Amino acid sequence: MISQKEKEMILEICNRLIPVAEDIGSDALLRMFTVFPGSKTYFSHLDISPRSRHMLSHGKKIVLAIAEGAKDISKLMVTLAPLQTLHAYQLRIDPTNFKLLSHCMLVALSCYLGDDFTHVAHAAMDKYLSAFAAVLAEKYR
Repeated sequence: MISQKEKEMILEICNRLIPVAEDIGSDALLRMFTVFPGSKTYFSHLDISPRSRHMLSHGKKIVLAIAEGAKDISKLMVTLAPLQTLHAYQLRIDPTNFKLLSHCMLVALSCYLGDDFTHVAHAAMDKYLSAFAAVLAEKYR
C-alpha cells in the first residue's frame, strides 16, 4: 500500500520528469533492451538505437503515462485502461516486460535524480512502478 506521503513524493518526482520525459524514457528503454535482449522482439520494426526518434518518442510516451497515473494513484486502473487494452490485445506484449521496464526505470531515475533519489524515494517509486506494471498486466489474466 502506498501512503499519502509516498503518493506526494511520487507525484513530485513524476512532475520533475515531464520536462525530460524523452531522455528518461529512452534511457530506461535502452537499458531494458541491453540487459534483457528478448524485450526487443516487439520493437523489431523500429530504430531502437540510442537517441533515435523512435526511442525518444516511445520513451516520452512511457514517462508521460507514468506521470499521468501518479496524479491519482487510486484511479490507476481507470487511467491505464486504454494502455491495458492496447498492450494486451493489439500489441500483445509479454507482461513480464512491464516489470523489467519498471526496474530499468528505477535505474534511470537514480541516474537522473542523483542524491535526490533517496532510499525513501526509491522505495516509493518502486511501489508505484510495481503497481503500474501490475495494472498493465491485469488484462492478461
